[in-house]
Amino acid sequence: MKKVLFILGLVLLSHLVYSQGLKLNKQEYFENGGVNVMVFQDIYPEGHQGGVALIMHGMRIATNGDIRLNQTPGQFQPIPKQKRRTVDSAANTISVNLTYPDSAINRKGFNPIEYPDLYFNYTVKVQSEGESVNITVDLDRPIPSSFGDKVGFNIEFFPGWLFGKSWYLDNSSGIFPQQANGPGLSENGELVSASPMAVGKKLTVAPEDDKLRFSIESSTSPIQLIDGRYMHNNGWFVARSVVPAGATKNAIKWKITPNAVKGWISEPAIHVSQVGYHPDQKKTAFVEIDKNDKKRDVVEIIKVNDNGNLQTSLKGTPKELGRFLRYNYLQYDFSEIKSPGMYIVKYGNKQSQVFKISSDVYERNVWQPTLEYFLPVQMCHMRINEKYRVWHGECHMDDARMAPVNYNHFDGYKQGPSTLTKFKSGDHVPGLNIGGWHDAGDYDLRVESQSGEVYVLTQIYEAFNVNYDETSIDQHSHVVEIHQPDGKNDILQQIEHGALTVVRGYQNLGRFYKGIICPTIRQYVLLGDGVNMTDGLIHSDSLKNSERTGSESSLTDDRWVFTEDNPTKDFRTAADLAAASRALKGFNDTLSRQCLEIAEAIFNRNIELKGRMISSKIPTAIELYKTTGNKIYKDFILKNDSLIAKQFMSLGPAISTVMQKIDNKDFTEMMRKAAKSFSSEISKQASGSPFGVPYRPQIWGAGWDIQSFGVKQYYLHQAFPDIFPADYVYNALNFILGVHPGSNTASFASGVGAKSTTIAYGINRADGSYIPGGSVSGTALIRPDFPELLDWPYLWQQMEYVMGGGATNFMFLVLAADKMLKEEKTK
Repeated sequence: MKKVLFILGLVLLSHLVYSQGLKLNKQEYFENGGVNVMVFQDIYPEGHQGGVALIMHGMRIATNGDIRLNQTPGQFQPIPKQKRRTVDSAANTISVNLTYPDSAINRKGFNPIEYPDLYFNYTVKVQSEGESVNITVDLDRPIPSSFGDKVGFNIEFFPGWLFGKSWYLDNSSGIFPQQANGPGLSENGELVSASPMAVGKKLTVAPEDDKLRFSIESSTSPIQLIDGRYMHNNGWFVARSVVPAGATKNAIKWKITPNAVKGWISEPAIHVSQVGYHPDQKKTAFVEIDKNDKKRDVVEIIKVNDNGNLQTSLKGTPKELGRFLRYNYLQYDFSEIKSPGMYIVKYGNKQSQVFKISSDVYERNVWQPTLEYFLPVQMCHMRINEKYRVWHGECHMDDARMAPVNYNHFDGYKQGPSTLTKFKSGDHVPGLNIGGWHDAGDYDLRVESQSGEVYVLTQIYEAFNVNYDETSIDQHSHVVEIHQPDGKNDILQQIEHGALTVVRGYQNLGRFYKGIICPTIRQYVLLGDGVNMTDGLIHSDSLKNSERTGSESSLTDDRWVFTEDNPTKDFRTAADLAAASRALKGFNDTLSRQCLEIAEAIFNRNIELKGRMISSKIPTAIELYKTTGNKIYKDFILKNDSLIAKQFMSLGPAISTVMQKIDNKDFTEMMRKAAKSFSSEISKQASGSPFGVPYRPQIWGAGWDIQSFGVKQYYLHQAFPDIFPADYVYNALNFILGVHPGSNTASFASGVGAKSTTIAYGINRADGSYIPGGSVSGTALIRPDFPELLDWPYLWQQMEYVMGGGATNFMFLVLAADKMLKEEKTK
């Protein structure tokens, strides 16, 4: 009898544990087993991160629960400003006070769209009730009648989890479709959204799936279920209730009830490099486990033999690393395995993808896709062929018109009261239809991304002596042929292509451009071939509407070129050109000389150095000294030794490349002292994550930052091997190749490794595809503690490719690791 009572007691206890309902935890969100409800902890609603959010069993299914003026908002849409967030743990309540509009972005910055003339304050209150949360919205004043039903409470559902799942809305039902379907809904002759899939008081999502099932009940306005992708390709499904006319108190009342699977814990995720390891490299497997997972298994390193047999090479108990974000981490060192071959890591019933251990692990199929595919595909003003495929046509040959003065462009470009050139607004600026790489899917050319890419490629060329020829690039015919060697070094051809846009811009404008970008949002959101963004014909005011000649057109679709007075950025760009001059010498001597002349002209400007200008001028002096050996640049560096030491975090990697050439004992000693101090800070930052790198994402995933971190650490290690260990370089590379937080263990480098990001935010994102060798932004942080990397092509903060050191920094890290390991072998 006692045994029976004991068992009944355990059952009752278990029931109480998993039936406690949604409770506020220490991270200030509601939690019930595998279900979390976040309330206004995230900061990026434009990227589907904000408002009230719902994570169910490791899947973020809903987000951006908040007041909106659009049925299905897209990018550059009006959003409110969050003012105060109050958490009452005793009452299991979170209240958030907000104001519409957000004056910080109304007609400013990256969102200069003019908001409607509407102002109100409101409060969103979320309170748990058992396994549900009640959401109420109070307004400080009624919405003016002129806005009718424009103001409503929306919440967005991630399409990727719902395709093929069912829904019920009162007596209506259906399946979430793979693509957006009509009919459309028009108001006053304007298309505003897709017609609602249904309207009712209670919506149930994915009733057949225990891990995704949840319901929303409205006791005020009916719920509309709308497909947000109808108006915006990057949209999500939306549930919306309109604020009733005249309402203030309890204007919106929703009850959301997510199903919590009792006893659910996330499956372990095994993090190893998706490429593999050199035999002499430190090899560490990480296992990410649920914080409530008390079970511990052994780790097995299993060799996959060519006959299909699996052979356990090593087996042992992993080391406990403790908590990071919402997970616990285990670590297992298998560095002692050096036998070449293919391996997997097994933990319990989970196993990793296959990876390689071999001395040639980094020699093929790792850095090469970036040079063979990604850089060519991103090239502007060229037609990009790959055998039977055309990646894009000869684009933007009508570049560019001078931007309007006193203008704030929606993507952050600003033109002041002057064009700062001899050209008037609207004038065609000749010579800009050459060189450059498109930035991700935006197709714009920012000068810092162009010169920055040139600089990283120059670093690769000089540090690793890369001579690789798999691509034919013809600047005269504007044709690129992928996998068609032309007898020229691809690295140098790419450096040339980037330098051309910067140099020609400077020569024709008399200064560096800030950027070249399309004038309209309709062009900006283009998905597909960039050749369709403009007609390729130079605009002429003398032509009548729709007229064109062989070279001119009446269309005002030409991209705009923006300028700015920014000495700090000019110095950085000049440093990049000074470096490019070295690489291009003997390959394109004319362009090499022009790069150097411009860099020296910028350095020798007679301007008063204020604020950050001196520290920005130091890298220019460093690169010019490396290029010319001229004493004036060395003297400038030595004159500012104290500043360099003080700002060693930013200037240390660059100065590390020239210390030996400077050959000054006192200077070297000062830098060593600064290096030691900085090394302590780096050690502290890197120890903040299990992976030995500083993981501190803001809006964007930290992949690009960590790649840049690894490159800088390479130069610091080369100059100060006793201060900066090589581990940081390897750790940064492994992070990109799969050793990062979250259940998605893919390599950030598309097409590289056994599992990689093959759905990414590039020019072909509408196809749910990727560009080999592109490096995505990486795992984002859904605040406060959920790492996420979704297989979804429209999340730029997770899956976007960028220029200016993204994929090329990855190239650098691979080549650096390969070189260091081979050098270590010969010692």
